[in-house]
Amino acid sequence: MKKISMISILSVLVFPVFAQTDAKDLYGDPANIKQATTPSANASQVAEPQPDAQQIKEQPVNSKEITEQKIEEQKITEQTTEEPKVEKKKVEEKKTVKQTEKTVQAKEKEVQQEQQIDASKVQEQKFETKTASNPNAKFPNGLQFGLGVSPTSGLNAFVGYNNKKFDSFWWKRFGIRLDFATYSPIKNRLNRSINNTIGNDGIKIDDNLKINNVAINAKHVGALVDFYPFGDTWFLGGLRVSGGYMTGNLDLNADILGTKKVGEIEFELGGRKYKYDGDTMRGKSNVNWKYSGPYLGTGFDLGIFRGFKLYLDAGVVFSDNHAKVNLDVPITNDLKDITSGTPQAITGAIEAKFEEAKAKALAEAQNELDKVNYYPIVKLGFMYRF
Repeated sequence: MKKISMISILSVLVFPVFAQTDAKDLYGDPANIKQATTPSANASQVAEPQPDAQQIKEQPVNSKEITEQKIEEQKITEQTTEEPKVEKKKVEEKKTVKQTEKTVQAKEKEVQQEQQIDASKVQEQKFETKTASNPNAKFPNGLQFGLGVSPTSGLNAFVGYNNKKFDSFWWKRFGIRLDFATYSPIKNRLNRSINNTIGNDGIKIDDNLKINNVAINAKHVGALVDFYPFGDTWFLGGLRVSGGYMTGNLDLNADILGTKKVGEIEFELGGRKYKYDGDTMRGKSNVNWKYSGPYLGTGFDLGIFRGFKLYLDAGVVFSDNHAKVNLDVPITNDLKDITSGTPQAITGAIEAKFEEAKAKALAEAQNELDKVNYYPIVKLGFMYRF
């Protein structure tokens, strides 16, 4: 038996490894090697040939063509679907435009309404701008009411406006009033008080004649503008000058009464002498004055506490209308004309002379009254200013 050399042993061990490696390179996987080395009975069982390297290189070209074809198909699809989208977009744009127009119109209406509201507030703002720095100078601050008495007009009342809190130099100095007065509510009580004061002796004209049973009635109404030269200065701020227009009426009636004390009642009228043989003689006198014209006066508001004040007014109404006087001396059987020394009844020519003398006496009295062109008004009372 021959000796086995070391080289032979290595050859046997290494060769299968190289052989197996060559087989993998030729056939691939060992399963394929087995399949390739095993004979097949059917031709159909023969494995399909693997694609070669050239076919593998051609695959990217075919996928590019497929991609381009898909892109073309997508473009066609987009073109077919784009047209209805465009129409729908136009419709939506029209709707949007209409909605925008409606919105613009609605906004214009709102702007017009706001302008109308602003226009209605312009007058209020004109007033408020005068007092913007002083929030307290607002209505009803300055509203005032007064109640008092006037010896020439009766029970007096007024309503007006004067706001001393205005910051404006002029606005704080001006005020307005509607002033009115009447004796009607207190006429009867007042007349009783006057007659009780003069008593039974009345107002004496001479030893045998007197005036009694006095009745007075008066009223006036006017619009006034007040100017306070010192504004809201303490104390002096209440001093004012007033002007305006007034109209009113004064009606004064009285009885002339003669009583016999010593001898007959005698009087002279128009240069002739008359006497009453009876115990009494009664006559009536009347003065009526309907006046109207500009008023000028002054006054003062004296603060008491809070808004309460004491007010005083004194002024005159300048009028072209004058007071009218009337005297009625009744002719009775007791009245005699004693001018000639012999008592004569007041009849015929003597009565005519008596009436003439009476008219002359009234004319002289009227001439004196016509010289008076102003009617005095004095008022005193309490007022409250907000």
